[in-house]
Amino acid sequence: MSRYSITVIVGSLRKESLNRQLAEGLVQLAPQDFSFTRVPIGDLPLYNQDDDDHPAPAVTRMKDAVRAADGLLIVTPEYNRSIPGVLKNALDHGSRPPGQSVWAGKPAGIIGISPGAMGTAMAQQHLRNILSFLDVSVMRQPEAYLQMREGMFNADGTIGEGSLPRLRDWMEHYCTWIRENVQRDSNRANE
Repeated sequence: MSRYSITVIVGSLRKESLNRQLAEGLVQLAPQDFSFTRVPIGDLPLYNQDDDDHPAPAVTRMKDAVRAADGLLIVTPEYNRSIPGVLKNALDHGSRPPGQSVWAGKPAGIIGISPGAMGTAMAQQHLRNILSFLDVSVMRQPEAYLQMREGMFNADGTIGEGSLPRLRDWMEHYCTWIRENVQRDSNRANE
C-alpha cells in the first residue's frame, strides 16, 4: 500500500512530449511506497481573478489533487528561457484566492528535458523563484537539466540504460526529500 501520494504536473501539452515521457519514466523508478497521480493542466481556463469565487471544475479538480498530495513532482520543458504559460497558469490558479494557496508547505522536485544544450536550466530557475514565493519547499540537489540525446528513452518509453543511473539517483534523492518533509510536518503536527 502506498504511503506517499504525489501529484505530478507536466508543463507540456504535446502528446509526444519529452517531459511527459520523462515523468512516466521517473514514476517507474519510484519505490512501492509512493503513488503518483498526473494532474492535467491543459483544460484550465486562463486565470482571471473574477472567477475566484466560482472556479471552473478543472480548477477545483487540480486544486483538490494538489491539496490531497504529500508532495509534488513538476516536470517542465523550457520555452523562451522560462516556463510554459500553461504551467504558470496552473500555479496562478492554485495560489488563489489570497490566503488559500494549495501550494504552500508542499515539498517538490523539479526536473525537465529539452533538445537544447542547456536542458531546462533557465526554466527551472524561474520555476524555483515562483515556487519559493508560493512557499513550496523545492529539493535543492541534485539538479537535473537534461538534454535529449540518443538512448535517453527506450522504444517502450522507459528510461534508457545510459540515463538510468543518473535518473535513478535523482529519484532516490527525491523520494528521500519527500519522506523527510512529510516526517517533519508530522512531527510538528504532533507537538
